[in-house]
Amino acid sequence: MADQPADKKFFENLSGAGKAIGVLTSGGDAQGMNAAVRAVVRMGIYVEAKVYFIYEGYQGMVDGGDNIVEVSWESVSSILQVGGTVIGSARCKAFRTREGRLKAACNLIQRGITNLCVIGGDGSLTGANLFREEWSGLLEELAQNGQIEEEAVKKYAYLNIVGMVGSIDNDFCGTDMTIGTDSALHRIIEVVDAIMTTAQSHQRTFVLEVMGRHCGYLALVSALACGSDWVFIPEYPPEEGWEEQMCVKLSENRARKKRLNIIIVAEGAIDCHNKPITSEQVKNLVVQQLGFDTRVTILGHVQRGGTPSAFDRILASRMGVEAVLALLEATPDTPACVVSLSGNQAVRLPLMECVQMTQEVQKAMDERKFCEAVRLRGRSFENNLNTYKLLSHRRPDAEPPKDDLSCSTNFNVAVLNVGAPAAGMNAAVRSAVRVGITEGHNMFAVIDGFEGFARGQIKEIKWGDVGGWTGQGGSLLGTKRTLPAKYLEKIADQMRANNINALMVIGGFEAYLGLLELSAAREKYDEFCVPMVMVPATVSNNVPGSDFSIGADTALNTITDTCDRIKQSASGTKRRVFIIETMGGYCGYLANMGALAAGADAAYIFEEKFDIRELQANVEHLTEKMKTSIQRGLVLRNENSNENYTTDFIYQLYSEEGKGVFDCRKNVLGHMQQGGAPSPFDRNFGTKISAKAVQWISKKLRETYRKGKVFANTDDSVCLLGMRRRNLVFQPVVELKDQADFEHRIPKEQWWLKLRPLMKILAKYKTSYDVSDSGRLEHVARHSPKEVETGAI
Repeated sequence: MADQPADKKFFENLSGAGKAIGVLTSGGDAQGMNAAVRAVVRMGIYVEAKVYFIYEGYQGMVDGGDNIVEVSWESVSSILQVGGTVIGSARCKAFRTREGRLKAACNLIQRGITNLCVIGGDGSLTGANLFREEWSGLLEELAQNGQIEEEAVKKYAYLNIVGMVGSIDNDFCGTDMTIGTDSALHRIIEVVDAIMTTAQSHQRTFVLEVMGRHCGYLALVSALACGSDWVFIPEYPPEEGWEEQMCVKLSENRARKKRLNIIIVAEGAIDCHNKPITSEQVKNLVVQQLGFDTRVTILGHVQRGGTPSAFDRILASRMGVEAVLALLEATPDTPACVVSLSGNQAVRLPLMECVQMTQEVQKAMDERKFCEAVRLRGRSFENNLNTYKLLSHRRPDAEPPKDDLSCSTNFNVAVLNVGAPAAGMNAAVRSAVRVGITEGHNMFAVIDGFEGFARGQIKEIKWGDVGGWTGQGGSLLGTKRTLPAKYLEKIADQMRANNINALMVIGGFEAYLGLLELSAAREKYDEFCVPMVMVPATVSNNVPGSDFSIGADTALNTITDTCDRIKQSASGTKRRVFIIETMGGYCGYLANMGALAAGADAAYIFEEKFDIRELQANVEHLTEKMKTSIQRGLVLRNENSNENYTTDFIYQLYSEEGKGVFDCRKNVLGHMQQGGAPSPFDRNFGTKISAKAVQWISKKLRETYRKGKVFANTDDSVCLLGMRRRNLVFQPVVELKDQADFEHRIPKEQWWLKLRPLMKILAKYKTSYDVSDSGRLEHVARHSPKEVETGAI
C-alpha cells in the first residue's frame, strides 16, 4: 500500500466492526432495488458489519420477529438480475403513528441496529428522517416502559439514515436518475418499437399512456427516444387551442406519407387550467377531428416489471456501496443524506433538502407556475424538454430561422458517420438534421464516411427523410473506418463543389483522428477552414474527452443480457465457470462495466496488467466459491487485454486447474455487441448531444461569417463535444492530444477505472477502494437558465 498517492483516501480505516446495518425497500417497487440491496449487504459484510434484511418495508420493522433477519454473503446471490424487490415492500399505516415507530425502534434495538439504509421514494425517506429525529425520545420512552435497559439508551444513542431513491418516475429532486427509471424506459421503448411495426402496416395512430402521476420524465424521454408526434406531461401543459394544433400536425405528417402517428400521454397530464388530459380523450379527439384509425395502449405495471437494465444495476450497485460508506462515516451531527447521481458521479445530498425541493415542484404546479416547476426538476429534465421543443415542431419552409445569422445565405452543413457502427448513430443524425433545419441551414448527408465524401456521395437531406430513425440500429448513412489523409484533395474539392460551410462527424476514435487530420490540413486547403464538431459514438467508449459514447450503453445491455442467460444455464448444471470475451479494442470499459452489471467474479482488461499469479488466484477464488451454495462462475475478458493470455489460454488454464471442482465453457460475443435497437439512453444521449453540437455550429458560423464567406481557422473551431463528469463540454481536438494514448486508441485517464475495485469487492476480493470523491455532503443545486445551456444531459 506504500505506493498509493498521499492525497487519496482509502476505506481500509473505515471499519464496520460492531455495527449493525438494516436495509429495507419501501413504497412502490423499482427494477434495480435488488442490486442496491445486494451492494449494501456485501459492502456491509466486507467492512465487517452485521447486515439485516428488513422484510416488507416499514411494516416488517414494526412487526419485528422473522421480518428482521441477519443475512450472509450468499443471501444476495442471484438477485442482481431480478426485477422488483426480493425483500418485499409495503405501505405501512402503523409507522405513521408514534406508537408504530416506538415498536419499530424496540425491534431495531433488540438487534443493535442503529444504521438504516432505506431504498424508496420521497414518502419513505421523509418517514425515515422523522424516525431519526424522534429516535432519542423513542429510546427514553422504551426505557421508561421497561422494554429496554438504560444502558441501551446510551449505547444506541443515535440513528444514522442513508437513503437511495428507488422510483421509476424519476420524480425526486437532487438526482439525475433514480433507480428503476432506465429500466422502465426500456419497457416503454420495447412496446413502442413493437407497436410501430403494426401501426405502419395499418396506417394507425397510437396513443400510449405511460406512468408519471406527478412527473412527466418517462413520457418526455420516451417521446424523445421514439420521435413521437406529440407528448403530454404535467410540467408542460399545452397552450390554449392545442387540440387544433395537434390535429394539424398529425394530418401534415400523414400528408408527407408518414404511415403512423405516436402520441405519448403521462398519466398525470394536464392542460393549462390544471384539468386532466386522458389518453381516451386524446383518442376521441383524433377520431372525431381526423377520422384516423386510433388505438389506446395503457402500459401500466409493465413499466415496473422485467429485469433491470445494465444502467440501473451499475447505478444501484454504486449507490449501495456509497450508502454503506456514508453510514460508516456518519456522526450524530451528520444530517440524514440521500445518495444521488450527478452526471457520472455518486454524490451525497441532505435528504430533507431534496424532499423540500421535490415538494416545491408540486407546489409550483398547483399554482400553475410551470416554468418554475421545470426549473426545479433540474438541468437534466430541462435539457430534455428544450431538446423536445427543438425537434417536435417543423419550421415551415417560408419561415425565416428563429435566429438571424446576419447574412442572406443559408449555410450548408454536412453530417457523416465515421468508424464502426454504433446503436444510436441514427438518432444522432436525425437530431442533427432536424435541429439544423430549424436553425435555418441546408443539411447534407455524406454516405460511407470520408471514403464516400471523396467520391462525392453527398446528398441534401430533408426533415421527413430522417423520420423513424431513432429506433434504428447500425448506421443508415453507412460508415467506414477510412481516415481522410489520403483523400484530402478530393474531400476539399467536394467541400468546395457543395459549398459545405460546416462539418459534423459522428463516430469513434477514427472520427477523432479524422478531425485532427482535417484540422492539420487547413494550412494547405482553405475548404477545411470551417467549423467542425465531433460527437462520440462507439461501443468501445474509448474517445478522449468524453466519459460516455453513443452506442456503449446498448452494447453493455447486450453483454448483460447474454451473461444473465449464461448464468441461468449454469445454475442448472452446477459447478461451471463461463469465460466471456467482449469487444472494446484496448479499452476495458465493456468488460469492466459488464462484469459489474452481471455480477461477474473477475474481469481482465488491458488497463490493469495481470499475470499468471493473478489468474491462479482467480481460479483458487472460484474453487472456494464452489464449496458454497453459489456453484457457478462468470469471468469477462476484454478482447485485447493481453496478447499472450488469450481467451483460449484462460479457458484452458481454468479447465486444467479446476479439474474435479468445476468445468469451463467459453463464449466470444463478437459483433452482436454492435447490433440491435439502441437503448433509451443511447437514443436520448445521441439526440441531445447532436442538438447541442448543431447549436454550437450555428454559433460558430455567426462568429466566422465575414464578407459573404465562412472562414474559421482557430483551434476552438474544431471541437469534440463530450460528457465530462457532470457537464457537456466543447473541447478543441488539438488540446485533447495530450489526453490520448494513440498507440492503443484509448484515453490516458478513464473515469470508470475508479469503479473497478467496486466490482472486485462485490465479488468478494480484498482490494482498496479510493473514496477521495466520496464523503463530502453537498447541497442541492438550484440552477439558473444559463446553467442549462452549458449543463448536463
